[in-house]
Amino acid sequence: MLAVIAPGQGSQTPGFLAPWLEIPTFAERLHWLSAVSGLDLAELGTTADAETIKDTAIAQPLIVAAGLVSLLELFPHPADAYRVVGVGAGHSVGEITAAAASNIISGEQAMVFVRERGKAMAAAAAKTPTGMSAVLGGDAEVVLAKLAEHGLTPANNNGAGQIVAGGTMEQLAALANDPPEGARVRPLQVAGAFHTVHMAPAVSTLARYARSISTHDPRTALLSNADGSVVHSGVEFLTRLVTQVNNPVRWDLCMQTMAELGVTAVIELPPAGTLTGLIKRALPDVETLALKTPDDLEAARELVARHGTTSPLDTSPTWRMLVAPAKGMFVRGDANEGDALAVDALVGTVKTLRDEQAVVAPHGGTIIEWLVEDGDPVAPGQPLVRLHPEANAS
Repeated sequence: MLAVIAPGQGSQTPGFLAPWLEIPTFAERLHWLSAVSGLDLAELGTTADAETIKDTAIAQPLIVAAGLVSLLELFPHPADAYRVVGVGAGHSVGEITAAAASNIISGEQAMVFVRERGKAMAAAAAKTPTGMSAVLGGDAEVVLAKLAEHGLTPANNNGAGQIVAGGTMEQLAALANDPPEGARVRPLQVAGAFHTVHMAPAVSTLARYARSISTHDPRTALLSNADGSVVHSGVEFLTRLVTQVNNPVRWDLCMQTMAELGVTAVIELPPAGTLTGLIKRALPDVETLALKTPDDLEAARELVARHGTTSPLDTSPTWRMLVAPAKGMFVRGDANEGDALAVDALVGTVKTLRDEQAVVAPHGGTIIEWLVEDGDPVAPGQPLVRLHPEANAS
């Protein structure tokens, strides 16, 4: 099974788009997204210095645009991707790239949303001097306890021995002077404490924009940074994009779900390298490819040919098939085959080691066939029930 993943802020480097702009179709598409974002993305991705593209309001649209346009070079016809990409995911702002790639929102909607996200997060970061530091190594529980001791938030739990702390500069300085046992602390070149309470002012801004965005349900199994679960509702994923701004990124759980789904290969979109590095350490049996320049396209296509498989969501759209959001035990609701479900009716719950996750029918429908029994163990992305969408549901 093939996964395509999109990196987050901090992955950008000066000039990383220069080789891509030698491709005419890439240059033209980037020009269009520049018009939508109000930024000269070609200049920012080629000649701008590191300090310029560190700016949150610039970095976020630049990263999302790079991912979306490079994906079209790999799959010029998006329908081809839906037939072979089994899993999609993004880290932090990369979730917006993943949402557009999975057909939840359009590329233009993605660029408007990320433009306003970057501006809102930059404004929130300007209120208090904050930052982030990577804590490398050490026992995870010991690291988390030390962060709590200094009032810091584990803003990114990236797995593979890496937890990123977010907080005020004073809190980060205290951590540097008093690191967790067996770990080292490395300050990150970011403009604020993302995915912490310091980003709360941006949430209401994004929620207002989200109310005007129309969505579709994803065409692939799409993973959420909040808890690593498979989300099959476009509306729910958009809501998660809003609330994730001031909540921690659980990339460790996303990688765990990839393993449970049976992912065998991963392609990381530009600016690539960070996430494939984490996957190599956490999932050493998974083949990885960082799509850094057009020279990597041939190898990427070969990887697709070897690992691409038809997603069940392609032949059975998500509004006809409900799937398990996580690994656990399925507890069926009261509905039986032939029953009509109202919109957002509860179908059942998946009990995991961490919590319970409700499974609802976002579009309603008539139950045609139960695919699991009450009490069955289920894997993330496993089909649970088949619905007929033309039910007289309300």
